[in-house]
Amino acid sequence: MSRKEAKNLQRREFIKLSTGAIAVTGMALSGWGVTELIVDEGPVESWHKSVCRYCGTGCGVKLGLTKGKVVRVKGDTAAHNKGVICIKGSTLADLTQLEGRLTVPKIRTEGRLVETTWEAAMDLIASKFKENIELYGPDSVAFYGSGQLYIEESYTANKLFKAGIGTNNVDGNPRLCMASAAVGYTQTFGKDEPPGAYADIDHADCFFLMGANMYECHPPLWERMMIRKKSHPQTKIIVVDPRKTKTAEHSDIFLPVYPGTDLLLLNAMAYVIVKEGWYNKTFVKEHINFHNGQREVDFATYIRFLEDYAPEKVARKLGIPPRQIEEVAHWFATSQATMSMWTMGVNQRTQGVFLNNTLNSLHLITGQICRPGATPLSLTGQSNACGGVRDTGSLSHILPHGRMVANAHHRQEMEQLWGVPAGSISPKPGYDAVNLFKAMGEEKVKAALVMCTNPAQSMPNLAEAKKAMEKCFLVVADVFEDTETTKLADVVLPAALYLEKEGVYGQSERRYQLIEKLMDPPGQARSDFDILVDFAKRLGYGNLIQYSTPAECWEEYRNLSAASKYNFKGITRERLQKERGIQWPCPDENHPGTVRRYIQGDPFVQEGREIQFYGKPDHRAVVFLRPYIPTQQQLSEEFPYYLTTGRVVEQWHTGTMTDKIPALSEGSGRGVFVLHPSDAKKLQVAEEDLLEVSSQYGSMKGKVKISENETPGVIFAAFFDNKFLINLIVADNYDPVSKEPEYKVTAVSAKKYTEFSTEI
Repeated sequence: MSRKEAKNLQRREFIKLSTGAIAVTGMALSGWGVTELIVDEGPVESWHKSVCRYCGTGCGVKLGLTKGKVVRVKGDTAAHNKGVICIKGSTLADLTQLEGRLTVPKIRTEGRLVETTWEAAMDLIASKFKENIELYGPDSVAFYGSGQLYIEESYTANKLFKAGIGTNNVDGNPRLCMASAAVGYTQTFGKDEPPGAYADIDHADCFFLMGANMYECHPPLWERMMIRKKSHPQTKIIVVDPRKTKTAEHSDIFLPVYPGTDLLLLNAMAYVIVKEGWYNKTFVKEHINFHNGQREVDFATYIRFLEDYAPEKVARKLGIPPRQIEEVAHWFATSQATMSMWTMGVNQRTQGVFLNNTLNSLHLITGQICRPGATPLSLTGQSNACGGVRDTGSLSHILPHGRMVANAHHRQEMEQLWGVPAGSISPKPGYDAVNLFKAMGEEKVKAALVMCTNPAQSMPNLAEAKKAMEKCFLVVADVFEDTETTKLADVVLPAALYLEKEGVYGQSERRYQLIEKLMDPPGQARSDFDILVDFAKRLGYGNLIQYSTPAECWEEYRNLSAASKYNFKGITRERLQKERGIQWPCPDENHPGTVRRYIQGDPFVQEGREIQFYGKPDHRAVVFLRPYIPTQQQLSEEFPYYLTTGRVVEQWHTGTMTDKIPALSEGSGRGVFVLHPSDAKKLQVAEEDLLEVSSQYGSMKGKVKISENETPGVIFAAFFDNKFLINLIVADNYDPVSKEPEYKVTAVSAKKYTEFSTEI
C-alpha cells in the first residue's frame, strides 16, 4: 500500500469514528484540530490564511501549499474558531484536486452540450437576454444566485439586474434557508443581522437550541459550547427538535415537540415568564413596544394574548408535559445569560417569521440581550449568505444595507448612490425563489442566469421546478459538469473554485473575511465575477459596472456602505489581508469592529445611551403577538407520517463538492429514509429494505435505516444524494412574508416497496 493510500485509509477510518459516539464532545478541548493529522500529503512550502468553503460558521483555516497545490489544511488558531475545524473543512485539499471539473464553455446543440468558445457562449447569452428584454420587458429575465458567491459577485449581479436591466428578479438559495431569520430581525430591531456574536458562547449559562443540529451542521460552534459547559458545568443546554439528534443527545433538557408546533412552545414559555414575574420590568418599560401585526398595543393586551398558550392548554399538541414547558421557561428567563441559536428547523417553516419574531421576543421581555452571553443568534447555513446576499440586498424584495424595494425613499437613495437616473429601480419586488421557478414554468421568465448553486436538486416540489427550468433559456455557471442543474442548462460556463479567485465572505456574526486567490483555475474556467463583468459590458452596462477587479468593486461597495447603519467603510482590503476578519459596523480604519450591536461600543448608539435599538425610529425594539397557525401539511388517513429533511455531518448541501470526496462519501453512505423502530415494525420493514414514500407532490423509494433517535411518526431524510432526490416529494408551501419554503414539514404515506408495488 502506498503512503497516499495509507493516508486515505486513515482519514476514512477517522471520519467513521468521528460520526460515532466520541465525535465532538469526546474531543472537546483537544478539538477537531486533530484532523490535521490525517491530511498530511508532504512538506509545505508556504502557509496561507483563508476561510473554509462550506457553512456559515466561516472558520479560519491555514492552507499549506507546495508547487501550487494544497497539501495541508489546519484550523487557524488566530481566527475566531481558535484552530478548530470540522471533518468537511479538513478535506479542503481534496476539494481543490477533484476531477470532473468544467474547463470549457458548452452550448446545448440537438440535446447535447457541445464545447464552444467563451466568445460564442457569451454572445449567445447576451443576445438571448437582450431579445427577451426587448420583446417581453425586463421582468422576463432573472438571476438566481447563491450564498456561496463572494460579496463582490453578488453585489455586481444585483447592481446589474436592478439598476441596469431594471428588474428585481434577483433571488437565490439563501431564500431557502435564512430569509425568515432576516425578516424576523428586521421586523424586531429595524435592521437585519444578529445583535450578538460567537463570543457570547463563552459567557452564556443557558443555551436554547431550536431547530438546529449544531453537532453535525456547525461542529466548531458546538465544540466551543462544549468547552463552555466543561468549564462551567452548571450551564444548561436545552434542545427543541422533533428528532433526537446528536445535539439533543448531549442536552440537559430535550423537548421532542411534534413537527410544526414550535410556536405553541414559545408562546407558552412567554406565558409562564409573564405569569411568574420572570420578565424584566425595567427593560420592557424602557426599550420595548408591543405590536399585534396591525397596530401597537399595550402590555396588558400582550398578557391577554398569551392566555391561550398556558402550558396545560398546549402541551398535548406539543407532545410534551406542561411541567417541562415551565422548567424551560424558568431556565431561559432566570439564568445569568441565555443564548438562543437556531437555523433551518425554525426558518424553513410556513410560520418561520413568526417563530423568529417570538424567539427575539423572549430575549426582549426577559432582558436576555445586549450583554455578554445573552443574545439571539441565528446560524447561517451557507458560507456567505449573510455578507453576500442579505447585506448586498441580493434578494428580490431588498436593496443593499437594509433597504426595501417597495420603499420609494430607499430606491431613490440607491439610484443616487449607484449614479443611475431616477426610476431606474423598479418599485415592484421580483419573484422569490419558489415563484421564480413557477414563473419559468408559466413562461413569464424566459431567460435566467444561475450561479454557484444547484436548484434542480435543492428546490421543493422538485419535479415541477425541473420542468419549469426546461422551458427557460437557462445559463448555468458551475465548477462541475454533472450537477442536476447543469444537466438542464442551455449554456454551461466553467467557473473557478473558491481558492482560484479572490473575494470577501461575510458569516453569521457579521464578520467579513478575505479569501485570496492561491491557484489558477483549470482550463478556460473563469471567476463568477469576471463572467458578470463581461456579461454587463455585452448588455451595454459598462458605464454602470466600471470596476474590473474584485478589489476595485470592494472599494465601491465599502464606501457605499457609509450611507447606511451597516457602515463598514473601515474594512479596507489592506486590513482584511492582515486581520482574521472584522465585524461590522466599522465606520473607519481605526475602528476595531463591533462585537455586539445596540449597546455602548456600537458606533450608532448615542453617547450616554446604554442600549439603543436605533433601527427603529423611536429606538425601541418590537415584541410581536404572533398566533400559532397550524401548518397546511396536516396528517390524515391518506398521509399519516411527517417527512422532515436536513443534513448529516459529512455532507454539505446538495453534495456537489463533499459527495465527490471519497472519505466523506463513504462516511455518510447514501441517502436513506430513517425511521423509529415502532414505525418500522408497523410498516413491516427492516434495515436496507426499500420504502416507498409519497406526498401530494409525488412518490419515491429508498432504503430504510432504523434509529431509536427518531420520533415515532416522523421520517427523516438528508438531501445531499443526487440519486435520492428527496425534494421530489417535499412540499413547496412557504412563509407568506419571507417566502421561505417549509422543508421541515411534509405529510406523507409510507409502505414497503417490492417489485410487485406500483411503479413510481
